[in-house]
Amino acid sequence: MLSNCSIRALWILNNQDSVIFSRKFPVVEKRCRVAYEKEIKSSGDDKFKYNVVPYDSELAAAFVDRKKREGSARGYGLRVSQSVEGSDSWVDDPITRHIISICINKGEEGEGSLLWPLVLHMKGTYCILVLPLVEPHHLKSYARMCKRSDCGNSVREDESLSSLLLDLPSITGAFSVAHTIGDIITGDITEPEVFVTASPSVGGLLDSLTGSIGISGISARAKPVAAPVAASTAPGATVSGAVMSDAPKMGSRPLDKDVLRSFISSAMPFGTPLDLSYSNISAIKTTGFSSADIPPADRKQPAWKPYLYRGKQRILFTVHETVHASMYDRDEIPDSISISGQVNCRAELEGLPDVSFPLTGLDTARVESLSFHPCALVPEHGGDKQAVTFSPPLGNFVLMRYQAICSTGSPVKGFYQLSMVSENEGAFLFKLTFMEGYKAPLTMEFCTVTMPFPRRRVVSFDGTPSVGTVSTTEHSVEWKIITGPRGVSGKSIEAIFPGTVKFAPWQTQRLNSSGSAFASIADDDSDLETESSSNIVNVEDYLLEKMSKDLQAVDLDEPFCWQAYDYAKVSFKIVGPSLSGMSIDPKSVSIFPAVKAPVELSCQVTSGEYILWNTLGKCPVVATPKV
Repeated sequence: MLSNCSIRALWILNNQDSVIFSRKFPVVEKRCRVAYEKEIKSSGDDKFKYNVVPYDSELAAAFVDRKKREGSARGYGLRVSQSVEGSDSWVDDPITRHIISICINKGEEGEGSLLWPLVLHMKGTYCILVLPLVEPHHLKSYARMCKRSDCGNSVREDESLSSLLLDLPSITGAFSVAHTIGDIITGDITEPEVFVTASPSVGGLLDSLTGSIGISGISARAKPVAAPVAASTAPGATVSGAVMSDAPKMGSRPLDKDVLRSFISSAMPFGTPLDLSYSNISAIKTTGFSSADIPPADRKQPAWKPYLYRGKQRILFTVHETVHASMYDRDEIPDSISISGQVNCRAELEGLPDVSFPLTGLDTARVESLSFHPCALVPEHGGDKQAVTFSPPLGNFVLMRYQAICSTGSPVKGFYQLSMVSENEGAFLFKLTFMEGYKAPLTMEFCTVTMPFPRRRVVSFDGTPSVGTVSTTEHSVEWKIITGPRGVSGKSIEAIFPGTVKFAPWQTQRLNSSGSAFASIADDDSDLETESSSNIVNVEDYLLEKMSKDLQAVDLDEPFCWQAYDYAKVSFKIVGPSLSGMSIDPKSVSIFPAVKAPVELSCQVTSGEYILWNTLGKCPVVATPKV
C-alpha cells in the first residue's frame, strides 16, 4: 500500500487558518515535474501546465477562499444553489469532504492552478493537508468532473470520482500519513489493547508501567527505550482504533515541530512512507542498533520488527468486539444489530518465527468484511475455517479487523416510550430484557441506559426502577442497571422503569434566529466564521437555522430533540466468548521454528452506538428495496 505512495508536500493549519508547519519533498516534486512535461509533450495540450507546490501563504489564502465557497472546511460535498463551476461541491460527491482541491490564484488575470488531490484530516484544533503524487491524467479527469453540467455519479458513466480513486493507492497512503501526524501532534498515540493475565515478561518498573496495563509493546524489546507518547486506557474503555472525533479539543498541547520533523525524516524519507509506526521510529532513534541485533542469516528482517525480542516467550490474543444496534420495537421497522471486531495480538517470541493458526467461526459469524495486518499471509478461505500465518511485529498490534452479524441475538432487548404530557413534563417507560439466550461463561459486567435531552435542562424526575439506581445531570437521566463486580452470567433478567421527567421552562431556552446561536449544537467539523456573512452564504448555518425554525416550542411531540428524534443509549461490557462466533483455539496455534510458548486468549465485547428509539416518536431508518 505505502510503497505505491509518494508525498509531494504536507501542511498543518491552526484554527486561525494559518500554516504553522509545512514540509515539501523536492525528490518527489522533481518526479512530478518530469511526468507533467511528458504528458504535455505527448498530448500537445498547451493549456495544461505543471502546478508547482505553492508557498505557505498562497495555500492558506486558497484554503480560506475554499472554506467561504464551500461553507466550511469540509463542505457538504453536494451541489447546492451556491455551488460554482470548478468547485468541489460541483462534483456532487460526498468524498470531496475528505479529498479536496484548492485553486491557487496567479497574477491579475485571475487564472489559477488546480491543486488536487489534497487529503484533509481534522484533528483537535488542527487541519492537516497531505498532497500525494498522482499521474497528470488523473488531475485532468478531476478537472473535467468539476465542469460537467450534470449532478452526481452514474454507474454507467465513463468518469466518476469513485472509480478514479480506485486507481490511486497513493490516496490511502496519504490518509495514513495524515492520521499518524494528527495523532502525534495531539498526543493520541496509543497501541491496541491486549489483556495480560500472567506476570510481567521482562520485569522491572518499565513492565509494571506498560505491559501490565496492556497499552504499550515496549517491554517486548530487547533494550530499554523511551516510551512513546500514549494515552493510558482506563478500565472498561472502548477499544483502541475506533474512529476519533474531529471536534476541537480544549487545551490541546502546543505543536512540537522538532518531534514532527524527526518523525517525518525517519518514517518517510524523500517523501516515501516506509514505516508509520511512531513507537518503532521512536525506539530506533532512541536506542539505535548494535551487533547483537543482527537477524539470522537465512531470514529477512521485516521493517515492522526493528529489534529482536529476548526473554520469556508467549503469545497473547485479545478479541475486541463492538456491538452497534438500532432497536425500534415496531412491526414495520426491523431491528438492526451488527458487530465490528478486531483481533489484537502481542507475540513475545525470540528470533523471526512464523505463527499460524486456523481462524474458526466464519460461517457462524457471517463475516461481511475481513482485513489483515501486512505481516499476515492469508490464502483464500472456504467453509468455516480460515488459515492465517503471520510474522509478528514487536509490541501490541491489530492482526485483523472484521464486520459480522451477531449470531447470539441482542444482548439488550425491549422498548423505550416517551410522550410529553405538558410543555415541560414528559412521561417515559422502559421495559428491557438482558442477556436472553446467553449462557455462561458470557458475563455482562455492567450496563447503563442514558436518556439525553440536549435541548432541555432537567429539573427533576420521578420514578423507581425495578433494578438499579438512577441519577441525573443537567441534560440527561442515567439509569445504572448492572454495576456489581459479579455481573450477570448464565441467566436473563428483566427490568422495568416507569417515570416522569420535568424540564426548565422552554421560553428561557429558546434559540435566537441568528446563526451564532448554534454553537452548542453545531456539527463537529463546522466552522465558526468570525467575519461578516453578508457576502457569502454559510451552508451549515443556513441549514441549522432553517431546521431549528421548523421545530416550534409548542410542538409537544418532541420539543427537546433536534429534528424530532429522541432516543435512549445503552452502554455495556460483556466478557467471555465473542458474540459473532469468531474464535481462535490456543491449542491449534503453531510456531515455526518450533518453540514452547504458552498461548492466551481473552475476549471482550462493548457497546458502540446501541440505540433504543422512542416507540412513540419519529426515528430515522434505512429504506430497504422491495423484492
